[in-house]
Formats: sequence, C-alpha cells, structure tokens
Amino acid sequence: MHHKTFALLLGILFFFTAFASDNDLTIDNPYVRLVPPGIKTTGAFMVIRNAGPKDISLVEAESPVAQTVQLHTHINEDGVMKMRQVPSIDAKAKALVELKPGSYHIMLIDLNKELKEGDLIPITLKFSDGQKKTLEAPVRKLPMTMPMGKEMKPDEAKH
Repeated sequence: MHHKTFALLLGILFFFTAFASDNDLTIDNPYVRLVPPGIKTTGAFMVIRNAGPKDISLVEAESPVAQTVQLHTHINEDGVMKMRQVPSIDAKAKALVELKPGSYHIMLIDLNKELKEGDLIPITLKFSDGQKKTLEAPVRKLPMTMPMGKEMKPDEAKH
C-alpha cells in the first residue's frame, strides 16, 4: 500500500514540478529598436527571468519580420566596441539576464517591412530545456548611442 501511495505522490510532484517550470521562466519588458527608413537591421531587447532551480540558455529566436534572427553581444576589442554573434545566452537559475543595447541582444536582420513606432513584433524564443516563449515586442524609438557615449559606426556592426 505504501508503495502505491508513494508512487502516486511522486507522480503528482513531478506533474506540478513540470507545470511550474514553464512559469519559472518569464520575459519582461520586451521591445524592438525603431530604425530609420531604409535600415534593414535592428535589435530586440528584454529581461529573461529564470526563477527555476536549473540554469537554461536561450539558444534560438525567430520572427516573421526578419529573414535572419541571431543572438548577439557586444565586446570591447582593443578599445573598439564590436558586435558578435553568440551560440546562446545563459539564464542562470534564480537570476535574470538583461538583453539591452551594448550587451546581449537579438538581431533582426533583413527586415521584411519597415517598422513603425508602436508596432508589435512577434518573437519566438527557444531555450535549451525545450521551452518556447512567444511574445510581442513593441517598437520603440531609442537613442542610437552606446553606453558611455560610444557610438556604433555601421562598419563596426559585423554580422
């Protein structure tokens, strides 16, 4: 009798743990940078909160508004800020990672349409544990400067 009760309780525990894990990962404050007409590349930013007990990684993103979607970061190479593609962005357990200008971000490359301030851009995020999160990120007008006043020159944006 005890084995059946234990197995039932264990099954219920696994069910609620699996159910809760989807809620452990949240995306806050997503937005896409507004770019001038004719510019075909922009960035998407957000805060990824992992309230769960295990580290996970953002491994892929996609959006119907861009032909190519990549995960990127900025690095300081010999005093010059350069953009680089990365294979993943880690979301540590019980922590958050901020995707923001001058740091980790999602690049939307070869836009299919001109974006307007206030447009809602669908983005699907895929994580290393199999979770997918689809969100709508509003387009926002932001200053085109980097942190600490460093401006990014177009030839420095390596894709």
